[in-house]
Amino acid sequence: MRLTRPMLAVTGAVAALALAGCGSGGDKAQSVPVTATGSLESLAAQVKCKPDIQTDADEIRQAICKTGAGKFILATFATDRGQREWINDAKDYGGYYLVGRKWVAVGSDGLVKTLRGTLGGDVEIGVDHSKHTG
Repeated sequence: MRLTRPMLAVTGAVAALALAGCGSGGDKAQSVPVTATGSLESLAAQVKCKPDIQTDADEIRQAICKTGAGKFILATFATDRGQREWINDAKDYGGYYLVGRKWVAVGSDGLVKTLRGTLGGDVEIGVDHSKHTG
């Protein structure tokens, strides 16, 4: 999947949202449920969020979600390959990613850990640019 300019802008917006909440919570041991599957709407319902759809295309559906725990991006993908390419590009901007099969949630460290308690999945961390000096 080749990213178009609008998709690059979306990726940048996702990264900006992820970086805006880069707090770090304590690493508490928690059991992780089986990774959730389903549509964007069904995943959002599991975390009690009414998704504000931002992108509704064949290859990606993306929404902004707000819960009591905070604000995050939720995206679903038509293919595993499209998802992986999107994540690999987005991780260049930093941030925290909760990754399931054909879906990803992007938010702060603590929020991603909270979502993982409901949705399962694996946490991936983007590039840390805070150590770069200019």
